[in-house]
Amino acid sequence: MRLIRLFVVDDHVLFRRGLIGLLADMEEFEVVGEAGSGEEALRALAKASPDIILLDVNMPGLSGVE
Repeated sequence: MRLIRLFVVDDHVLFRRGLIGLLADMEEFEVVGEAGSGEEALRALAKASPDIILLDVNMPGLSGVE
């Protein structure tokens, strides 16, 4: 079975780490990266090559919608 590669972006560290912890317990997912802002995510995504990005749409600066 091929793992689904996820990248998590949220400005709330506690929420982001909790979500990553939950996903780590699921065999079908591999968390390949995380970011605390939209700007940080843009810099890291080229290296991570995720299948799916879990993105907070309400972040200061560059939001998930932008």
